[in-house]
Amino acid sequence: MSESENYKLFINGAWRLGGNGDDLPLLNPATAQQFGHVAVATGSDLEDALSSAQASLQRWSSTPALERGALLLRAAEILKEKVDVAAAALSREQGKMLAEAKGEYTRAIETVEWNGIHAEKASASFLIDQNRMIVPEAIGIVAAFTPWNFPAVLSARKVAPALAAGCPIILKAAEETPSASVYLVEALEEAGIPPGVVSLVFGHPPTISEHLLGSPVVRVLSFTGSTLVGKQLARMAANNLQRCVLELGGHSPVVVFEDTDVSRAASAISEYKFKFAGQSCNAPSRILVARSIYREFLARLVQTVERIKIGMPDDPETGMGPMANARRLEAMERLLKDAVARGAGVETGGRRLDRPGFFWKPTILSNVHPDSRVLHEEPFGPILTVEPFDTIEEAIEKANATEYGLASYLFSDSLDIQQRMFRGLSTGAVSVNFLKGVSADAPIGGIKQSGYGYEGGIDGIRAFQNLKLVNFANALCV
Repeated sequence: MSESENYKLFINGAWRLGGNGDDLPLLNPATAQQFGHVAVATGSDLEDALSSAQASLQRWSSTPALERGALLLRAAEILKEKVDVAAAALSREQGKMLAEAKGEYTRAIETVEWNGIHAEKASASFLIDQNRMIVPEAIGIVAAFTPWNFPAVLSARKVAPALAAGCPIILKAAEETPSASVYLVEALEEAGIPPGVVSLVFGHPPTISEHLLGSPVVRVLSFTGSTLVGKQLARMAANNLQRCVLELGGHSPVVVFEDTDVSRAASAISEYKFKFAGQSCNAPSRILVARSIYREFLARLVQTVERIKIGMPDDPETGMGPMANARRLEAMERLLKDAVARGAGVETGGRRLDRPGFFWKPTILSNVHPDSRVLHEEPFGPILTVEPFDTIEEAIEKANATEYGLASYLFSDSLDIQQRMFRGLSTGAVSVNFLKGVSADAPIGGIKQSGYGYEGGIDGIRAFQNLKLVNFANALCV
């Protein structure tokens, strides 16, 4: 890999610099050193992306779904051949361990493949009864916005289903981690995507979102990111009644019952939480433990966490790399200071490492006051709180005591407890006796302040389709 990377925009089938030649710096979070640039789109660039998408809409939406799917499958095969170099670029931009970056690309490729395989099925007409049928049709141009934490898989989760549905898409990817979207778009380009069907832009987020969502030709907004920004974008989208798919913040609880293998639960939670330094909206942030095993569990969790080796992302011995940027370090310091001021105990961690880069020690907090910010604000970093509970009703009440509702987890071997918990937990996804992220084949969506709409599965493709009802006076032949 070269010492300096310079990423361009992709508009109307061509790679180009921004109209003014401006760019933004790329920093390596493990060293805090600059190593490249990413182009900044101007209003003229965005207009070109919109006009080329509009020009391609009829052709792409009328392309047989089987052909659209075949193109996605070709792109997935092309991307497979680039995983090693693409993962190395992602790790350098983001601080994610190399193995984690490769794992993310595996999921991204699976997402592109799944949508390629199911494009024809999702676009096929189907009967309601002998006199009525539903005809799925592409809704139109999509404006998609992806964050820096999982840029490969999240870009795939927006681009692949939109293309499968027959929609051109303009992707505004994260400026801090541009390579993942670049590799995906390059694979689509090599697979033969027509000009205008996919555009990739970077730049100043407010400028881009206002311009794209201000255009009536955009019919869908797909966004993954913070609840605050999601609400701002939804307000913009309301002006043109653009459909919204919003995956927003999370504050995921884990509930551990007394019939659980304490060591197994502590290991599973630690492993999943501290992947990519906890910078995932699905990562657990609050652990609720049955009082009878609370002390044993807390001791085992601390012991497990203190074995995590912090180091450079390309070191195979590293268990956790740096945080992605200085903003996340500042957030960890602020949340920790607030919790400790309210009486919280720091069981382990609780500080920045004295070394170059954005490193923070995995942190476990106990005796956290209910008003502490860390229990209400999405931590999005390597901080976990642990507290006891006495009854299943109390566990459900505490687990649901945030404005978020994205994911939750529980550990119990009791079928009765499992059913009571997954019915009582107010989240879009519940995992029992393990911690699991999103997959390509199942719809996932948040509730409450974690968003609305679904990504994944057939429902993920349906997000980019209108379902036209066709009525017949005479019965159809079945």
